Amino acid sequence: MEFCSSAEGAKFQKVATEFDKLIRELGPSPLRKKSDAQEKAKAKVKA
Repeated sequence: MEFCSSAEGAKFQKVATEFDKLIRELGPSPLRKKSDAQEKAKAKVKA
């Protein structure tokens, strides 16, 4: 957790960018269940 005051726009940008990068590197949650819509869309792409 990082604290940024309203006067620290540049710091907030840096923290948010680093957090976003970390989350994207981790990838999808292994706990999240795929919805039927996601499965259907995936099947269309393969077909």
